[in-house]
Amino acid sequence: MRVLRLPGASLVVTLGAVTFLALVPISSSLADAVPPPPEDAAAQKGSLDPAFEARLKNLETELRCLVCQNQTLADSNAGLAEDLRREVRSLALAGKSDAAIKDYLHERYGNFIFYRPPVEPDTWLLWFGPFVLLLATVAWLVLRIRRTRDVPLPLPESERQRVDELLSKP
Repeated sequence: MRVLRLPGASLVVTLGAVTFLALVPISSSLADAVPPPPEDAAAQKGSLDPAFEARLKNLETELRCLVCQNQTLADSNAGLAEDLRREVRSLALAGKSDAAIKDYLHERYGNFIFYRPPVEPDTWLLWFGPFVLLLATVAWLVLRIRRTRDVPLPLPESERQRVDELLSKP
């Protein structure tokens, strides 16, 4: 069996191996450089309080997942939803009220963060648009039916005479 030797191939393999071995300690030291999230005593205390957990669950059901868009923050499994749930928890642990947490998220994400956005001029189309569309469709159907009912159908002269004969008989 013959082995084909390319000039400089061993140099490329050697440089690749050296580069790989040089980067392995760097990548593992980078992973060690990022500290794990701190275990907060208040977070542990909050997670044991059923009233606090119910408050968080209520807040999470009022907020929309920005990735899924058709799910609440409580129902979503997206990574961003987990981050937002963590953010809501940390704000609640910091003593913020539900209104303050909602205001904070509204400033960052706008009305889109709310699963049921407030009725404002910006959201009128969202709230009232389906009803306006429904009413317009019903009005169009009524007008269409009236027009077709009021239009006399043209009958040939022979058919008109026959109708007249049938109607004139006692």
